[in-house]
Amino acid sequence: MCGITGLWFSKKVVEATEISAAISRMTLSLRLRGPDASGVLIESPISFGHRRLSILDPTDAGAQPMRLGMDGPIVTYNGEVYNFRELRRELDAAGYRVWRGNSDTEVILHVYAEWGLEGLKRLKGMFALALWDPARHRLVLMRDRLGIKPLFYGECQYGLAFGSEIKAVLAAGGVRTSLDDQAFSEYLWFGNSHGDRTFYKGVRALEPGHWLIIDHDKQIIEPWWRVEEWLEDPLCVGDAKEASSLVRDALDHAVANQLVADVPIGLFLSGGVDSSAIACAAMQQRAEPLQSYSAGFDFEHGINELPKAALVARHLGLDHHELKVQGGELESILLTLARAHDEPFADAANIPLYLMCQQLQGQIKVVLQGDGGDELFAGYRRYALLRNARWWRLWPQSLSPLIRGCGDLGKRFSRVAETIGNPDAALRMALLLTVETLHERPELLLHPERQRQLQETTDPFLAYRQAAKRFKRYEPVQMMLLTDLMVQMPSQFLTKVDRATMAAGIEARVPLLDERIASFAVKLPSNWQASGLQKKMILRNSQRGRLPDSILDGPKTGFGVPYEEWLRTSLYGFAREYLLDNSFLEKFSLRGQEVESMLRLHHQRKVNRGFMLWKLLQLAIWNSELKSLERGSI
Repeated sequence: MCGITGLWFSKKVVEATEISAAISRMTLSLRLRGPDASGVLIESPISFGHRRLSILDPTDAGAQPMRLGMDGPIVTYNGEVYNFRELRRELDAAGYRVWRGNSDTEVILHVYAEWGLEGLKRLKGMFALALWDPARHRLVLMRDRLGIKPLFYGECQYGLAFGSEIKAVLAAGGVRTSLDDQAFSEYLWFGNSHGDRTFYKGVRALEPGHWLIIDHDKQIIEPWWRVEEWLEDPLCVGDAKEASSLVRDALDHAVANQLVADVPIGLFLSGGVDSSAIACAAMQQRAEPLQSYSAGFDFEHGINELPKAALVARHLGLDHHELKVQGGELESILLTLARAHDEPFADAANIPLYLMCQQLQGQIKVVLQGDGGDELFAGYRRYALLRNARWWRLWPQSLSPLIRGCGDLGKRFSRVAETIGNPDAALRMALLLTVETLHERPELLLHPERQRQLQETTDPFLAYRQAAKRFKRYEPVQMMLLTDLMVQMPSQFLTKVDRATMAAGIEARVPLLDERIASFAVKLPSNWQASGLQKKMILRNSQRGRLPDSILDGPKTGFGVPYEEWLRTSLYGFAREYLLDNSFLEKFSLRGQEVESMLRLHHQRKVNRGFMLWKLLQLAIWNSELKSLERGSI
């Protein structure tokens, strides 16, 4: 796992010293992603930079940027190709190669040299790469199928800049940094932007399963893979019991592949089904106990998964460790995470992830993480509710105003009833992924002129309208599962995992998103996945007899980060200072009195607007850090 960056300097003739200084700045900006080594290669019209976190072949034979031969293709690469040994054996069988080392990076170069762009499509794993082919005068930027690893790009003063993080693109200089209103509109509703959008007009994310190719100055961006390729293959399985057995075998296979490393590996264990299943699969492969880690919080009325995690650890014989997160210690952490994300990001689960990774520094370099199980195996309550969407459409809308007036519980019930029964598939899916409602739109916190501007020029539900059109032939639960996998997963959950772990120099692997598992799970009938109030049935049943029933049949809880309580207590003063800063309010056209009233009433426990306040706080912190960056003080 590493950080990559580069320049395609095609706009004008540039002095070599200027390019060298630019790529050095860009590479240095990613130092936290790769604390072990760095490398730069400049060969007109490209320059590549690399920061290395040594996982496979930590010798110089695995150093990057890496070139094949004296004048062959060059690659700078971030991630893990899990089928690299299989590909290497195939190349060896052809009597074709002399290898300098044992890294998957070298395999990528040989695969491209042998099979070209079609060969790159054979890579399986989590990766983002930049490859320069001097013979064909071709630059390839490529991102893995599900978007586990990030890659950003944008026009700069020299041409095209790209990198693993936004900060690397900005470090090139001359990038358009004005606010992208579409991203801002999406953030107000969901706490993150979607698709290729970032908060900067001049910076775009390469979308999952896409590549950007510059071939003799002609540039194309297109998908090299689509989930429809998996969906079109027939599901060759007889019943749900057989499906559970196949999932168990696929998970064991995936974990075995992802335990491959030349450094120590650990587990993040929440006590839920996903991380517990991964831990169980890992211990099928290992004779000695693995290190496992869990986080708890200082809010006594919140969700506490430490006892469940400890139960799983004892059952499996793990070497288990617990971390307590204190709200009073979070101010500096929030500033650090704002710098790691480079834009506002409101999933508070990045906090325990980062803190656990901080604790691991110097002990392990790789952790297995449970993301992906809910989206593939219907782990959220919304999937069970959607199975009965037709009944929710009978809900009398005239009752909603009365129900909303019955406290937080009434608001929640009314929101669910109105959302599940919404005949518009796009709105139904979008509103299931936020606590914001059409009756209390977040834009109401803006001055009227700014509200009108956003309403006329943006659509916060754009990504969900596109997904509803793309997956229109599927019934509501399957449509929601596919949308979560292709829209929410890369924009929120995988972003959280990547930034929070890499900010501490730790590689996170997500075995449940292994392609053998994911390509099977997306085709499963939804009634095998969720029925009545039961969720994630296939994955749960795949672990029967291997994990305690109390874990498999227990309710889903998740991280349960108590940010709403922190905003009322330990973070109240900190939040007030940031949220009521006049320059912040003016920059984003926020109505100061409304923000102050919301914060005060939340503090007094008269309303619960924790998510909206948390989004505003992350926006304010990002704005403050951006101003510090512009002053050169970071």
